[in-house]
Amino acid sequence: MDTKFFHGNINAEDLAVILVHRFNRGNLVSQYTHSGKQWVVQVASRINARSGGETALGVNILQMDDGISISMGKQNWLGIAASIGISLFSFLTRNPLNVISRIDDIAQDIENLSLDDQVWAVINEALAAFGATHELSDRLKRTGCEYCETANPVGQPRCIACGAPLGNSQPITCMNCGFVAAPGDTHCTNCSEKL
Repeated sequence: MDTKFFHGNINAEDLAVILVHRFNRGNLVSQYTHSGKQWVVQVASRINARSGGETALGVNILQMDDGISISMGKQNWLGIAASIGISLFSFLTRNPLNVISRIDDIAQDIENLSLDDQVWAVINEALAAFGATHELSDRLKRTGCEYCETANPVGQPRCIACGAPLGNSQPITCMNCGFVAAPGDTHCTNCSEKL
């Protein structure tokens, strides 16, 4: 499951509504449910869609104090693979009428194969409009002194209360997924990217 963290003043419900409105069209149907601070958006092929194979994708949005966490499941592509197989069989039979009758199916299958990328694009666009980033939120831009436990602004070289060095306790976020890394980490524990 691909998980990303976005910090800022973001409402999980607003993002769920945006996703439902964006993907409730054509051969796709979308809906959301929620329980407490967790919103789940489901995007799937319409029942008896006119073209293309069946697919489904789930997006989990968790509201946190300083932003949201988004997890996207793996896309169900078996229905797309079956539809592509039928199109391939039509092509192999060398009957041009069979291939022409499958053009809409082929186009829909190609679009459905990139559904997860389309969802991430809409999420990134919406969150950019909200001003959300992978950077630390203002509340998290504090580091605790290892000696006296006083909260200090991030980047402060010495504790404002006792003067102890703070270099080893500065928090950072992964610029790929927004995960808050532990001081001293060289790679993100969420996505394995180099920090």
